[in-house]
Amino acid sequence: MRLGSYHQRTQEEKTASAKRLGNKLFFPALAIPVVTVIGVLLFNNLPSWQVALFGPGNHATLITLFSMTVGTLIGLAMAIRMTHETVAQPMQEARRLLDSVGWAFILPQILAVLGLLFTAAGVGTSISWLTEHYLAVDNRFIAVAVYAIGMAVLTMVMGNAFAAFPIVTAGVGIPILVLQHGGNPAVMAAIGMFSGYCGTLMTPMAANFNIVPAALLELPDKNAVIKAQIPTGILLLIVNVFLLYFLMFL
Repeated sequence: MRLGSYHQRTQEEKTASAKRLGNKLFFPALAIPVVTVIGVLLFNNLPSWQVALFGPGNHATLITLFSMTVGTLIGLAMAIRMTHETVAQPMQEARRLLDSVGWAFILPQILAVLGLLFTAAGVGTSISWLTEHYLAVDNRFIAVAVYAIGMAVLTMVMGNAFAAFPIVTAGVGIPILVLQHGGNPAVMAAIGMFSGYCGTLMTPMAANFNIVPAALLELPDKNAVIKAQIPTGILLLIVNVFLLYFLMFL
């Protein structure tokens, strides 16, 4: 197995094109969320359009996907027109990017399945038992720190905060922070996810955030992105512990 061959511009041509287009390069990418939001708002405020296109019933997810598809096609058309490339070039670039990313392309899906398996296996219950028996969670601050740091650490192991969240919340968040200490579950969930994202900044398991950019930018050090993010991740995690402690019990 080896990388395919693709038609690419020379480095000089890429530099000249980047200088010519400047910040206009962001317009096609920005078109996707803008058109998506406009489409969702239009369909929600004009029910007749929704019924005419999708039929009667609630089609919230379908409306979002349809609007995003339209936005993607508009962004693609803008990019082709701006760069003066052929219609086939986006497919060539997609192949090149997938070859560059490699196995990391399917890692988010695998990690999501792993999170479901951990939850079904009762890992959250085991974490709750270990926490109650070996940590002084009767102390409110220690319980908060265990939850926030646990979210970050498990996210680093699993590479996905969404996969770590149900496990840590079932093991520490609900039984200890909410039921035992009477904390606000909404605040716990919001800051808990934020703590998980701190772990995302510091792990190669979150390949779509940390490994893929290094591959796409062709950085000599594949861990360069992680090294740059570690100070921010640690600082944010410390801040989250105190935010959770002071805001959850108001």
